[in-house]
Amino acid sequence: MIIGIGARRGIDCQEAIDAISNALEELGRGIDEVEGLASAKLKENETGLHEAAKTLGLTITFIDHDELNNYDTPSASQAKRFGLTGVAEPAAMALSEKKQLILRKKVYGRVTIAIAE
Repeated sequence: MIIGIGARRGIDCQEAIDAISNALEELGRGIDEVEGLASAKLKENETGLHEAAKTLGLTITFIDHDELNNYDTPSASQAKRFGLTGVAEPAAMALSEKKQLILRKKVYGRVTIAIAE
């Protein structure tokens, strides 16, 4: 599984970890099943995302905006104001094997999570 993650500016590590944990719990899946985290290039300076990935022992990949826009997302997104179809859903699909969302984007506080296989 790949976890796509979007976030408001300035989130901290614990906010990201809590959102990831809640999403996995809803799916009945464990962190050991996660191959990595993915987000948009515009989030690559978010320290909280880097710290969360490190704490969880996962890599985080920041995906180019042109690549994200190759994916049709089922959910409306605030990312349209940045010229993106979305962040969490297309990021998860971009790195996943099957390109199938198993958890459509869901907002947990200031963090948005989507999960794809």
